[in-house]
Amino acid sequence: MSIYQFDHLVHFVDHPLNAMEQLRRIGLHVVEGGRHETYGTYNTLSYFDLSYIEIIGTFDKKLVEAAAGIEHSLRETFVNRNYAEGLTRVAIRTNDIEADAKRFKENGLNVNGPLPLSRRRPDGKLITWRLLYVGTNHNTLELPFFIQWDDEDEDRKEELIEQSVIAEHSNGNLAIDSIGFAVADLQQTVETWTRYFDLEKGDSFIDDHLNASAQTLILKGGNLTFYSPLGEGKVKEVLNQHGEAPFTVDFSGANQKGQFHILGAQYRYI
Repeated sequence: MSIYQFDHLVHFVDHPLNAMEQLRRIGLHVVEGGRHETYGTYNTLSYFDLSYIEIIGTFDKKLVEAAAGIEHSLRETFVNRNYAEGLTRVAIRTNDIEADAKRFKENGLNVNGPLPLSRRRPDGKLITWRLLYVGTNHNTLELPFFIQWDDEDEDRKEELIEQSVIAEHSNGNLAIDSIGFAVADLQQTVETWTRYFDLEKGDSFIDDHLNASAQTLILKGGNLTFYSPLGEGKVKEVLNQHGEAPFTVDFSGANQKGQFHILGAQYRYI
């Protein structure tokens, strides 16, 4: 069985450099990332050890839409959402992406990949990895996609620290506590994700602020929490406007607690 860890959360925005400045103002360390030359996108990045948020936008929608022909791909998500700003998908890091592809096929998932990808950093270095996209024809909440980096984790971490990509956040020693998803059927979604990805269940609770029932799945580097509305509130609003999707990211370790709405997403210091 592969070892899974949270890798990154994708936040789609119209202008990643403008978003970078907004996120810096709420206490996050954010840096320029690079361009995906053949896929029409570019990004800025905010790291929390090796877990990170990718703030991504487009520089050529024709290239994006050409890549959107890959079923269950990230670019397909952007196009299907009509380039709406907000949180879109999560990526899970794996140590055996070939075995994952085989197992997911055997479990009845639609599988595309592994596919080789790359981006060029501002300093000119080419970063390479492989992606695996999985999904079904009936789940409305898109499944995570999977990534295996070509460099070892410790080597990547050391280099990211040297490049000041991993660095101190102005609002404290921050870590990604959990990514929150709005879902219509909490129990069914949790059972689906635990079955496909063998994730351990964590706490179940009521979030009074969101007016929702919730269930957490444990994932090293950033848990996944699913919220189903109990009535009017943020979760119901997300479902009405966007359907089932991630909508919030919670951080631990903040010097000052707070909640911020940034370009279609909710950032919470808990």
